[in-house]
Amino acid sequence: MRITPCLLFLSAACAAAAADPSGRIERHPGFPSANVPAREVDVWLPPGYDGRPADRFPVIYMTDGQNILDPSTAFGGSSWEIDKAMERMVASGRTRGAIVVGVWNPGDGAGRMAEYMPRKAAPTGDLKDVSNIFDQPSRAIISDQFLRFLVGELKPFVDRTYRTRPEAAHTFVMGSSMGGLISAYAVAEYPGVFGAAACLSTHWSAGDGSVITYLDGHLPDPATHRFYFDHGTETLDAHYAPFQARMDEVMRAHGYREGVSFVSRVFPGAEHSEKSWRARAQIPLAFLLQAPAEAAAPGAGR
Repeated sequence: MRITPCLLFLSAACAAAAADPSGRIERHPGFPSANVPAREVDVWLPPGYDGRPADRFPVIYMTDGQNILDPSTAFGGSSWEIDKAMERMVASGRTRGAIVVGVWNPGDGAGRMAEYMPRKAAPTGDLKDVSNIFDQPSRAIISDQFLRFLVGELKPFVDRTYRTRPEAAHTFVMGSSMGGLISAYAVAEYPGVFGAAACLSTHWSAGDGSVITYLDGHLPDPATHRFYFDHGTETLDAHYAPFQARMDEVMRAHGYREGVSFVSRVFPGAEHSEKSWRARAQIPLAFLLQAPAEAAAPGAGR
Protein backbone atom coordinates (compact mmCIF):
# COMPACT_ATOMS: atom_id res chain seq x y z
CA MET A 1 0.00 0.00 0.00
CA ARG A 2 1.45 3.36 -1.01
CA ILE A 3 0.42 6.48 0.93
CA THR A 4 1.32 9.81 -0.65
CA PRO A 5 1.21 12.86 1.65
CA CYS A 6 -0.36 15.75 -0.22
CA LEU A 7 -0.27 19.45 0.48
CA LEU A 8 -3.89 20.52 0.53
CA PHE A 9 -3.83 22.84 -2.45
CA LEU A 10 -1.03 21.12 -4.36
CA SER A 11 -2.78 17.84 -5.02
CA ALA A 12 -2.32 18.19 -8.79
CA ALA A 13 1.27 17.14 -8.21
CA CYS A 14 0.07 14.02 -6.42
CA ALA A 15 -2.30 13.23 -9.26
CA ALA A 16 0.66 13.05 -11.59
CA ALA A 17 2.16 10.14 -9.64
CA ALA A 18 2.77 6.92 -11.51
CA ALA A 19 -0.19 4.58 -11.88
CA ASP A 20 -0.43 1.84 -9.27
CA PRO A 21 -2.19 -1.35 -10.35
CA SER A 22 -3.04 -1.98 -6.71
CA GLY A 23 -4.63 1.42 -6.16
CA ARG A 24 -3.06 4.08 -3.98
CA ILE A 25 -3.80 6.43 -1.11
CA GLU A 26 -3.29 10.18 -1.02
CA ARG A 27 -3.27 11.61 2.49
CA HIS A 28 -4.34 15.19 3.14
CA PRO A 29 -3.06 16.05 6.62
CA GLY A 30 -4.78 18.66 8.76
CA PHE A 31 -7.64 19.27 6.36
CA PRO A 32 -9.09 22.61 7.56
CA SER A 33 -12.70 23.35 8.35
CA ALA A 34 -14.73 26.27 9.63
CA ASN A 35 -17.20 23.80 11.14
CA VAL A 36 -15.22 21.07 12.93
CA PRO A 37 -11.62 20.55 14.04
CA ALA A 38 -9.05 19.94 11.29
CA ARG A 39 -8.34 16.29 10.59
CA GLU A 40 -6.59 13.82 8.32
CA VAL A 41 -8.39 12.80 5.15
CA ASP A 42 -7.29 9.80 3.10
CA VAL A 43 -8.32 9.43 -0.53
CA TRP A 44 -7.98 5.97 -2.03
CA LEU A 45 -7.77 5.91 -5.82
CA PRO A 46 -8.74 2.68 -7.61
CA PRO A 47 -6.40 0.56 -9.74
CA GLY A 48 -5.72 2.20 -13.09
CA TYR A 49 -6.96 5.62 -12.01
CA ASP A 50 -3.94 7.41 -13.50
CA GLY A 51 -4.03 5.35 -16.69
CA ARG A 52 -7.68 6.18 -17.43
CA PRO A 53 -7.69 9.99 -17.67
CA ALA A 54 -11.09 10.11 -19.38
CA ASP A 55 -12.83 8.09 -16.69
CA ARG A 56 -14.74 9.53 -13.77
CA PHE A 57 -15.57 7.57 -10.65
CA PRO A 58 -18.27 7.32 -7.98
CA VAL A 59 -17.20 8.36 -4.50
CA ILE A 60 -17.75 6.65 -1.15
CA TYR A 61 -17.24 8.86 1.91
CA MET A 62 -16.37 6.72 4.93
CA THR A 63 -16.41 7.70 8.59
CA ASP A 64 -13.68 6.66 11.04
CA GLY A 65 -11.20 7.05 8.21
CA GLN A 66 -8.17 6.00 10.27
CA ASN A 67 -9.71 2.53 10.64
CA ILE A 68 -10.51 1.66 7.05
CA LEU A 69 -7.18 1.42 5.19
CA ASP A 70 -4.03 1.46 7.30
CA PRO A 71 -3.53 -1.03 10.18
CA SER A 72 -0.92 1.27 11.72
CA THR A 73 -3.57 3.93 12.39
CA ALA A 74 -6.59 1.65 12.92
CA PHE A 75 -8.23 0.96 16.26
CA GLY A 76 -6.54 -2.07 17.79
CA GLY A 77 -4.23 -2.38 14.78
CA SER A 78 -6.96 -3.98 12.66
CA SER A 79 -8.29 -2.08 9.64
CA TRP A 80 -11.26 -2.74 7.38
CA GLU A 81 -8.83 -3.23 4.45
CA ILE A 82 -11.26 -1.42 2.19
CA ASP A 83 -8.50 -1.03 -0.39
CA LYS A 84 -8.04 -4.80 -0.64
CA ALA A 85 -11.79 -5.38 -0.81
CA MET A 86 -12.12 -2.87 -3.65
CA GLU A 87 -9.10 -4.31 -5.47
CA ARG A 88 -10.65 -7.79 -5.37
CA MET A 89 -13.91 -6.43 -6.75
CA VAL A 90 -12.12 -4.60 -9.58
CA ALA A 91 -9.96 -7.63 -10.42
CA SER A 92 -13.02 -9.86 -10.63
CA GLY A 93 -14.81 -7.42 -12.93
CA ARG A 94 -17.59 -6.76 -10.42
CA THR A 95 -16.98 -3.00 -10.52
CA ARG A 96 -14.85 -0.54 -12.46
CA GLY A 97 -13.85 1.00 -9.17
CA ALA A 98 -14.67 3.95 -6.96
CA ILE A 99 -12.83 6.65 -5.06
CA VAL A 100 -12.97 6.11 -1.30
CA VAL A 101 -12.58 9.12 1.00
CA GLY A 102 -11.65 8.17 4.56
CA VAL A 103 -12.62 10.98 6.92
CA TRP A 104 -10.79 10.57 10.22
CA ASN A 105 -12.68 11.00 13.47
CA PRO A 106 -11.39 13.42 16.15
CA GLY A 107 -9.48 10.68 17.95
CA ASP A 108 -11.41 10.63 21.23
CA GLY A 109 -14.61 8.75 21.98
CA ALA A 110 -16.69 11.68 23.17
CA GLY A 111 -15.59 13.85 20.23
CA ARG A 112 -16.49 11.08 17.81
CA MET A 113 -19.93 10.61 19.34
CA ALA A 114 -20.55 14.35 19.32
CA GLU A 115 -19.88 14.42 15.57
CA TYR A 116 -21.78 11.25 14.71
CA MET A 117 -24.93 11.42 16.86
CA PRO A 118 -27.70 12.93 14.67
CA ARG A 119 -28.52 16.27 16.26
CA LYS A 120 -32.15 16.36 15.17
CA ALA A 121 -32.72 13.03 16.92
CA ALA A 122 -31.39 14.39 20.21
CA PRO A 123 -33.99 16.66 21.87
CA THR A 124 -31.60 18.39 24.26
CA GLY A 125 -28.61 18.47 21.93
CA ASP A 126 -26.43 17.17 24.76
CA LEU A 127 -24.40 14.01 24.33
CA LYS A 128 -24.89 12.88 27.92
CA ASP A 129 -28.65 12.56 27.33
CA VAL A 130 -28.38 10.08 24.43
CA SER A 131 -25.35 7.99 25.33
CA ASN A 132 -26.03 4.51 26.64
CA ILE A 133 -22.56 3.00 26.12
CA PHE A 134 -20.88 4.67 29.05
CA ASP A 135 -21.37 7.84 31.03
CA GLN A 136 -20.58 10.94 29.01
CA PRO A 137 -19.91 14.43 30.28
CA SER A 138 -22.13 17.23 29.11
CA ARG A 139 -21.09 17.99 25.53
CA ALA A 140 -22.84 19.64 22.61
CA ILE A 141 -23.70 17.41 19.66
CA ILE A 142 -22.15 18.84 16.48
CA SER A 143 -23.25 16.39 13.80
CA ASP A 144 -24.94 19.13 11.78
CA GLN A 145 -21.63 21.00 11.71
CA PHE A 146 -19.87 17.76 10.70
CA LEU A 147 -22.26 17.34 7.77
CA ARG A 148 -21.69 20.95 6.73
CA PHE A 149 -17.97 20.15 6.67
CA LEU A 150 -18.58 17.01 4.63
CA VAL A 151 -20.97 18.63 2.13
CA GLY A 152 -19.73 22.21 1.94
CA GLU A 153 -15.98 21.87 2.42
CA LEU A 154 -14.66 18.36 1.80
CA LYS A 155 -16.86 17.23 -1.10
CA PRO A 156 -16.18 20.37 -3.21
CA PHE A 157 -12.43 19.82 -2.67
CA VAL A 158 -12.67 16.16 -3.67
CA ASP A 159 -14.77 16.99 -6.74
CA ARG A 160 -12.36 19.61 -8.04
CA THR A 161 -9.21 17.61 -7.19
CA TYR A 162 -10.20 14.17 -8.44
CA ARG A 163 -12.17 12.82 -11.39
CA THR A 164 -15.43 12.16 -9.60
CA ARG A 165 -18.99 11.61 -10.66
CA PRO A 166 -20.37 14.32 -8.36
CA GLU A 167 -24.09 13.62 -8.71
CA ALA A 168 -26.04 12.19 -5.77
CA ALA A 169 -26.63 8.97 -7.69
CA HIS A 170 -22.87 8.33 -7.56
CA THR A 171 -22.05 9.77 -4.12
CA PHE A 172 -22.36 7.52 -1.09
CA VAL A 173 -21.60 7.48 2.63
CA MET A 174 -20.64 4.47 4.74
CA GLY A 175 -19.79 3.74 8.36
CA SER A 176 -20.22 1.45 11.33
CA SER A 177 -21.80 1.82 14.76
CA MET A 178 -22.15 5.58 15.40
CA GLY A 179 -20.74 5.95 11.88
CA GLY A 180 -23.81 4.08 10.66
CA LEU A 181 -26.05 6.61 12.38
CA ILE A 182 -24.34 9.62 10.79
CA SER A 183 -24.35 7.89 7.39
CA ALA A 184 -28.13 7.43 7.46
CA TYR A 185 -28.52 10.98 8.79
CA ALA A 186 -26.37 12.36 5.96
CA VAL A 187 -28.67 10.89 3.29
CA ALA A 188 -31.81 12.09 5.10
CA GLU A 189 -30.46 15.62 5.62
CA TYR A 190 -28.78 15.97 2.21
CA PRO A 191 -30.70 13.80 -0.27
CA GLY A 192 -29.53 16.03 -3.10
CA VAL A 193 -25.91 15.20 -2.27
CA PHE A 194 -25.91 11.52 -1.21
CA GLY A 195 -27.78 8.80 -3.04
CA ALA A 196 -27.14 5.85 -0.72
CA ALA A 197 -25.79 4.87 2.68
CA ALA A 198 -24.23 1.69 4.00
CA CYS A 199 -24.74 1.40 7.76
CA LEU A 200 -22.96 -1.53 9.43
CA SER A 201 -23.73 -2.52 13.02
CA THR A 202 -25.72 0.68 13.34
CA HIS A 203 -25.88 1.87 16.94
CA TRP A 204 -29.64 2.40 16.94
CA SER A 205 -29.75 2.07 20.73
CA ALA A 206 -28.24 5.56 21.16
CA GLY A 207 -31.06 7.69 22.48
CA ASP A 208 -33.16 4.52 22.79
CA GLY A 209 -33.95 4.46 19.08
CA SER A 210 -34.53 8.19 18.65
CA VAL A 211 -32.73 8.14 15.28
CA ILE A 212 -35.28 5.64 13.99
CA THR A 213 -38.05 8.03 14.99
CA TYR A 214 -36.26 10.88 13.22
CA LEU A 215 -35.79 8.82 10.04
CA ASP A 216 -39.47 7.84 10.08
CA GLY A 217 -40.21 11.48 9.34
CA HIS A 218 -37.27 12.29 7.07
CA LEU A 219 -36.55 9.41 4.71
CA PRO A 220 -35.96 10.52 1.11
CA ASP A 221 -37.70 9.11 -1.96
CA PRO A 222 -37.12 5.35 -2.33
CA ALA A 223 -37.19 5.80 -6.10
CA THR A 224 -33.88 7.67 -5.91
CA HIS A 225 -32.22 6.60 -2.66
CA ARG A 226 -30.99 3.34 -1.14
CA PHE A 227 -29.92 2.06 2.28
CA TYR A 228 -27.89 -0.95 3.42
CA PHE A 229 -28.17 -2.12 7.05
CA ASP A 230 -26.61 -5.03 8.88
CA HIS A 231 -25.57 -6.28 12.30
CA GLY A 232 -23.98 -9.27 13.97
CA THR A 233 -25.15 -11.19 17.02
CA GLU A 234 -22.21 -10.94 19.43
CA THR A 235 -20.79 -8.28 21.78
CA LEU A 236 -22.47 -4.88 21.28
CA ASP A 237 -24.22 -6.10 18.13
CA ALA A 238 -26.24 -8.52 20.26
CA HIS A 239 -28.43 -5.57 21.33
CA TYR A 240 -29.35 -4.34 17.85
CA ALA A 241 -31.89 -6.87 16.51
CA PRO A 242 -35.09 -5.31 17.93
CA PHE A 243 -34.01 -1.83 16.85
CA GLN A 244 -33.15 -3.01 13.35
CA ALA A 245 -36.49 -4.83 13.06
CA ARG A 246 -38.20 -1.55 13.92
CA MET A 247 -36.12 0.30 11.34
CA ASP A 248 -36.95 -2.29 8.69
CA GLU A 249 -40.66 -1.72 9.30
CA VAL A 250 -40.13 2.03 8.89
CA MET A 251 -38.39 1.42 5.57
CA ARG A 252 -41.24 -0.75 4.28
CA ALA A 253 -43.84 1.74 5.46
CA HIS A 254 -42.15 4.44 3.38
CA GLY A 255 -42.13 2.38 0.19
CA TYR A 256 -38.61 0.98 0.32
CA ARG A 257 -38.42 -2.45 -1.29
CA GLU A 258 -36.25 -5.00 0.48
CA GLY A 259 -33.53 -6.29 -1.81
CA VAL A 260 -33.97 -3.31 -4.14
CA SER A 261 -33.91 0.06 -2.37
CA PHE A 262 -32.89 -1.31 1.02
CA VAL A 263 -31.13 -4.34 2.42
CA SER A 264 -31.12 -5.56 6.01
CA ARG A 265 -28.80 -8.45 6.90
CA VAL A 266 -27.87 -10.40 10.00
CA PHE A 267 -24.50 -12.11 10.42
CA PRO A 268 -24.69 -14.76 13.15
CA GLY A 269 -21.54 -14.90 15.22
CA ALA A 270 -20.23 -11.54 14.01
CA GLU A 271 -19.12 -9.09 16.68
CA HIS A 272 -18.82 -5.33 16.91
CA SER A 273 -15.30 -4.91 15.54
CA GLU A 274 -13.17 -3.84 12.59
CA LYS A 275 -12.36 -7.51 12.03
CA SER A 276 -16.03 -8.37 11.52
CA TRP A 277 -16.65 -5.36 9.28
CA ARG A 278 -13.60 -6.27 7.20
CA ALA A 279 -14.93 -9.80 6.70
CA ARG A 280 -18.12 -8.53 5.06
CA ALA A 281 -17.01 -5.21 3.55
CA GLN A 282 -17.50 -6.34 -0.04
CA ILE A 283 -21.23 -6.86 0.55
CA PRO A 284 -22.12 -3.21 1.34
CA LEU A 285 -19.58 -2.00 -1.24
CA ALA A 286 -21.32 -4.09 -3.89
CA PHE A 287 -24.69 -2.69 -2.82
CA LEU A 288 -23.48 0.91 -3.04
CA LEU A 289 -21.88 0.36 -6.44
CA GLN A 290 -24.88 -1.66 -7.63
CA ALA A 291 -22.79 -4.72 -8.36
CA PRO A 292 -24.38 -8.12 -7.71
CA ALA A 293 -24.07 -8.74 -3.99
CA GLU A 294 -21.36 -11.20 -3.08
CA ALA A 295 -22.54 -14.32 -1.35
CA ALA A 296 -22.06 -14.02 2.38
CA ALA A 297 -19.56 -16.12 4.24
CA PRO A 298 -20.79 -19.51 5.50
CA GLY A 299 -23.20 -19.03 8.35
CA ALA A 300 -24.29 -15.53 7.33
CA GLY A 301 -27.94 -14.77 7.76
CA ARG A 302 -30.52 -13.12 5.59
